[in-house]
Amino acid sequence: MTQPDRVSTSSTITRRHLLRGAAGAAALAAGVPAIRAEDKQPAVRKGRIKQSIVQWCFEPYWEMAEMCRIARRLGVESIELVGAADYPTLKRFGLTNAIVQIDMDPDPPFMYGFNNPDYHKRVIPATRKAIDQAAEYDYKRVICFTGYKHLDPKDPSSPVIDDAEGMANCVVGLKKIIGYAEKKGITLCLEQLNTREDTHPMKGHPGYHGDDIDYCAAICRAVGSPNMKLLFDLYHVQIMNGDLIRRIHQYRDLLGHIHVAGNPGRNEPDGGQEINFPACMKALVEVDYDGFVGQEFLPTRDPLKSLREAVALCDV
Repeated sequence: MTQPDRVSTSSTITRRHLLRGAAGAAALAAGVPAIRAEDKQPAVRKGRIKQSIVQWCFEPYWEMAEMCRIARRLGVESIELVGAADYPTLKRFGLTNAIVQIDMDPDPPFMYGFNNPDYHKRVIPATRKAIDQAAEYDYKRVICFTGYKHLDPKDPSSPVIDDAEGMANCVVGLKKIIGYAEKKGITLCLEQLNTREDTHPMKGHPGYHGDDIDYCAAICRAVGSPNMKLLFDLYHVQIMNGDLIRRIHQYRDLLGHIHVAGNPGRNEPDGGQEINFPACMKALVEVDYDGFVGQEFLPTRDPLKSLREAVALCDV
């Protein structure tokens, strides 16, 4: 990746490290095309869907200031899952961070979650710190995870926590921090991740406990706070559950944040994959969703062209 010595102190480095040497390397080998005149025009024209760039997907191509310039040209209002060291840069460019990552360095934040009480002493302070960082910059959402079901998340042969116990542990842990989030005006967003894709460390997460959207929704409802919602990732939900538009309507009151990527592959949301993104975006408009949609795909070609096309596709 470009400028590997520029790693910030944020938890996005965990996603970044997992990506290192994988999909980004092949794209970088081909070089990043120069910015063309047409790339300076906004891709957002209707603006009924607020959009965000997910940093880790595009960091192999652009450093933060350049990504901010691209976001402004496209009409995108946010770059998300950004490390705290880059918050001043976002502010300088008039951008927000639609959802804040938690720092579990050196581990991926999605491995050690609320489903195991042994990790509460680690994940709760990390979430509290992310809430404080978000509140300082007037960001509104912080991501959270169930964690992996194995007692040792790095050992898939270790014993597992059963579903009922995992849900109960998540509810207990989240209730310990949700009051603080409410006080700070922050919404926690629990992300479902798919467990079927095992070809790439950021395309799927075998062993993740919250791989069912209904399971994650039940956790949110049990926590019982208006500040406890879902991170509804259309790519992950499509792989594990499908029925995307019906589920958007079903969980309209729990939608805290949205991610998009094409399936199969977690690549461009274009005609070569199976999700009808304009229809999904229209469903979000129908349920009066007022949060952000984050572009979280791995480009397979010119990243700027791919991002422009994806943003335009979701601008319904």
